[in-house]
Amino acid sequence: MMEQRTPEWFAARCGKVTASRLADVMARTKSGYSTSRQNYMAELICQRLTGKLEEGFSNAAMMRGTELEPVAREMYALNEFDAEITEVGLIDHPTIPGFAASPDGLVNDDGLIEIKCPNTWTHIETLKTGEPKRQYMLQMHAQMMCTGRKWCDFVSFDDRLPPDLAYFKKRIHFDEELAREIESEVKTFLADLESEIQKITERAA
Repeated sequence: MMEQRTPEWFAARCGKVTASRLADVMARTKSGYSTSRQNYMAELICQRLTGKLEEGFSNAAMMRGTELEPVAREMYALNEFDAEITEVGLIDHPTIPGFAASPDGLVNDDGLIEIKCPNTWTHIETLKTGEPKRQYMLQMHAQMMCTGRKWCDFVSFDDRLPPDLAYFKKRIHFDEELAREIESEVKTFLADLESEIQKITERAA
């Protein structure tokens, strides 16, 4: 099984729309798509033409989140004593080439887990609203679409807070309507991507 954050995993992601970037694909302003969509498309064009991923941006908060993920996973396992978690690599969508997801784990037969170890205020906002941010809802639905799973447990964890505030979990069930919207947006984005690459290669010919 392919492990996440390995050279093999990075190579498999190259040039594909991934669940964690779905919010960029669907980002809109009042006048249409936002620059986030254009910037992400530019990234993927470069990846497809070079066959390489550029070094990703990383800061202390992101590194801390990655390091804390196993602790959050352990917290989840302690709270959900009947949950069997299987770590996986990249899973391609069964019918949309170029669309893939890397869930933080498969849970039993029907579920997934998505772990976030964000900055403290983001975690507190999640506690206050009781809901994951939209970008995470999109990410989890993309993961469910790629894996065929029916639900995803969203976990937010911040060990800097008192124990009764440090851990949040909410089960998100598959939403057919949102999945249809995602499918349409991803297909449009990938078609636009192919079109842009064709224009570039034709000009060079």
